[in-house]
Amino acid sequence: MFVTYFDPQPRADDWPARLGSPFDPGVPHPLATRAAEHLKERLRAGDPLPAAEFQGTHRGKMFGVLVVADGDGRVGYLRGFSGMVAGTWQAHGFVGPLFDPEGRDAVWPAGQAELMAFERRLDELATGPDVSARRSELAALEAVHTVAATERAARRHRRHDERRRMAATNPGERQAALDRLARESRADGAAHRSQRAAHEAIAQALRALEEERAAVKQQRIARSCELLEQLMDGYRIPSARGDVRSLRALFAPETPPGGAGDCAAPKLFGHALREGLRPLALAEFWWGTPPVTGGRHEGVYYPSCRGKCGPVLGHMLDGLAVDPAPLFGGDRIAPEEPRTVFEDPWLIVVDKPLGLLSVPGRSGLLRDSVLTRLRLRFPGATGPMIVHRLDLDTSGLLLTAKDAATHAALQRQFFRRQIDKRYVAWLEGPVAGERGRIELALRVDLDDRPRQIHDPVHGKSAVTEWHVIERAGARTRVALFPRTGRTHQLRLHAAHPLGLAAPIVGDRLYGRPDERLMLHAEALAFSHPHTGQRMEIVRPAPF
Repeated sequence: MFVTYFDPQPRADDWPARLGSPFDPGVPHPLATRAAEHLKERLRAGDPLPAAEFQGTHRGKMFGVLVVADGDGRVGYLRGFSGMVAGTWQAHGFVGPLFDPEGRDAVWPAGQAELMAFERRLDELATGPDVSARRSELAALEAVHTVAATERAARRHRRHDERRRMAATNPGERQAALDRLARESRADGAAHRSQRAAHEAIAQALRALEEERAAVKQQRIARSCELLEQLMDGYRIPSARGDVRSLRALFAPETPPGGAGDCAAPKLFGHALREGLRPLALAEFWWGTPPVTGGRHEGVYYPSCRGKCGPVLGHMLDGLAVDPAPLFGGDRIAPEEPRTVFEDPWLIVVDKPLGLLSVPGRSGLLRDSVLTRLRLRFPGATGPMIVHRLDLDTSGLLLTAKDAATHAALQRQFFRRQIDKRYVAWLEGPVAGERGRIELALRVDLDDRPRQIHDPVHGKSAVTEWHVIERAGARTRVALFPRTGRTHQLRLHAAHPLGLAAPIVGDRLYGRPDERLMLHAEALAFSHPHTGQRMEIVRPAPF
């Protein structure tokens, strides 16, 4: 039994008028929230999954609930989780995967064994006894060759000196000595050639092992690709119109990203569509230990990811009445915005309002921005104008230039970290300590743009200094000083467990939505490119 029915049943006027977009980061519908909170209670109690599975060294995961109505008009909800739990794709009371488990079992165990055999052979060819012995033998031989080369050089110099001293000897003695030295030289040459041959034989054996390793690696890659295609073909993705497609077809011509089709939302919708249930409302939340990449907190609701779930859910919901995905940056902003805080013949500092892009969106759908408006106000301005950017949800001071030379000079100051910025923010939660420095490398989440994640290997260095301004109940007001300029740097540094472990209030990406993102760029200090004067401009936060 996968549907948990509400008791008491909700009234018909409590039903949502239409299904909300899975990609909306706003608060879920009350019925979905009711279902999700019930599931959280059960997870907290270890029913039906052990609570320890998502805590400590174990990593948390996304769970979801889908409120549905059956053919009799009864309303309940389905439960689902992303990926696997406790090493299994199926758990009691939760919907199953979108693929046929029996079909996968016919392919994957044997295929996995093949891949593991490849891995074992690759390990043998990299660090196995045969390779290690050859490398040790080669190292020992090279050590011997080094000593022999030194001794040969000494003998060569001695022979050279002897030949130079023979000028005073009689011809018979000189010829005998030259013959002896020639024999010695030929012996050294033969020994050197023998040593080189021995060295080359071992080196050739190592090259052969390396060539075999490269061939095995290619075989493993080819087999892995074959298995991946077989596994992806096992996914049958239904739509509300009755059209069933494969995972590969939904992402064609690209290859589906890892984990596509295995998130909670696609599993939930897949089960509902197969069983003839009417989807009403969705909610997804994180449960357990936050991920090392950051940006997820236990119990907080998050929208479906666009990278892995976008094509899948777009297909599945075709035929249902669904709210469109939110288009952030499309709100109407007062025409007098952004307001000018400072202006002279070379540059302009404006106070960017919440909800206005710094530059037009890449898709071309969002043209309104600070840059677009300043171009209209200053038709004589040249160059890129925008010197740095603020997030759509961030308000505050933005520095722009009226000409290319001024823009380049200010950019150099940013590159040399000669421009100081101070932000103020309210954080959702207490902060340990009064001041500090955060160094967490960041990169974009390829499966869920524009979210950023912490990646110490592939991420770019990001540094933020901070100090507490005020503590008020469960919230903390802080000053933030970014020493680098990475996308969403302050937002992720605030939310990450290795940072301040307290997301900025109103952060729809890394925390909880609220009236607004409580982040404001309130101070900007730089050296004027033309006067040399050190300037500091302040615009207090509106919160």
